[in-house]
Amino acid sequence: MHGNIHYPLSATEALREQTDMRFISQLTRDTFAIILAGGRGSRLKQLTDYRSKPAVPFAGKFRIIDFTLSNCVNSGIRRIGVATQYKAHSLIRHIQRGWSFLDGRFDEFIQLLPAQQQINETQWYQGTADAVYQNLHFLQRYDPEYVLVVAGDHIYKMDYGRMLAFHVREKADMTVGCVEVPLADAREFGVMEVDGEDRVVSFIEKSAHPPSIPGQPDRALASMGIYIFNARFLFEELERDARTHGSSRDFGKDIIPHIVPRHRVCAHRFGDSCVGMTEHDIPYWRDVGTIDAYWEANMELTKVTPELNLYDRDWPIWTYQEQLPPAKFVFDDNERRGTAADSLVSGGCIISGASVRRSLLFSNVHVHSWSSVEDCVVLPHAVIGRRAMLKRCVVDKRCRIPEGLVVGLDAKEDRRRFHVSPNGITLITPEMLGQGASA
Repeated sequence: MHGNIHYPLSATEALREQTDMRFISQLTRDTFAIILAGGRGSRLKQLTDYRSKPAVPFAGKFRIIDFTLSNCVNSGIRRIGVATQYKAHSLIRHIQRGWSFLDGRFDEFIQLLPAQQQINETQWYQGTADAVYQNLHFLQRYDPEYVLVVAGDHIYKMDYGRMLAFHVREKADMTVGCVEVPLADAREFGVMEVDGEDRVVSFIEKSAHPPSIPGQPDRALASMGIYIFNARFLFEELERDARTHGSSRDFGKDIIPHIVPRHRVCAHRFGDSCVGMTEHDIPYWRDVGTIDAYWEANMELTKVTPELNLYDRDWPIWTYQEQLPPAKFVFDDNERRGTAADSLVSGGCIISGASVRRSLLFSNVHVHSWSSVEDCVVLPHAVIGRRAMLKRCVVDKRCRIPEGLVVGLDAKEDRRRFHVSPNGITLITPEMLGQGASA
């Protein structure tokens, strides 16, 4: 063990200090990113029966993982490993189709890292730290100076280069990305207790009494699941943890609590590296891990000025995009008019004599005549039959809504066939309709 040693940082001079510019520098080029994308996402109920949470469609044309991958690429971090495990087929197919544009000739790549039982043939990934440890030989082959470990299941836009600059400037062994949350909500997160200079003095996982931010008694610093390590330091800590009897091989439960009292760990506030802050300077970060949160985050995008800017050409969100015809609206009779208001309608959709209000339609959705869709999120290739009425629903991919079906007006009746969330959002999947599975 090397203790509190800090390695030579030859790239420091290459940093650009202007906060309005991307921090693409030798620092980002010397960084390897590991995206943890193996989560079950069980709180999304049947929406993750056949896909992992990072593969869940979001915002009309994307998958959740596209936001983390885009943050890496836009930040200049282009050596990326994606650790997959549960129900990974849909995710792997998406990455293969949509993220093959990086050029290996320039040492740029996205490498899929499925759980292959490489170290112990009887074990899958045991925890977040184990997912990195089992791929240690792959990481070491590229000899990075820094390793970014990041979850692949949150929605946000962040310049990781700014976080790297902070990490170097603070001479940290490890830096944790943190978002400010109300103290009452902090018990759902791992919380950083920091001193006046944002050095982490303790890490508390989902405590009933989380510590507040110095000078802000009603706020707490919650971990975003974004970590930057000096590479050699991380490798040693993973080796040490692997030898520790009883460890659950998890960053939040094992690695961070061990490191904090022994090494220099700093908290980086998300507001300092968030891209596209709102006019009220509130950084946008969403955990869309429940049906209610997923529905609400998609619905936000239908507002006149949503908090998440998808039209930002300086920080685009990349994805796999099918070649599709424009959305089409047909029929203009008094009782049969194809319309959409306060809605996002993706390519390939046909609104045929139907009404769509405050809804988000993914690609290739067909809404038939005399039907009504209000406050709904409709995933790709769904078909809404004639005279159907849907309100406050999430409709899964490839659902075929029967003619005349009414959902969202009678929660008791809806629960007989579908899943209804605590806030009254109805989830409809093909299996619930007796139509088989979809990923």
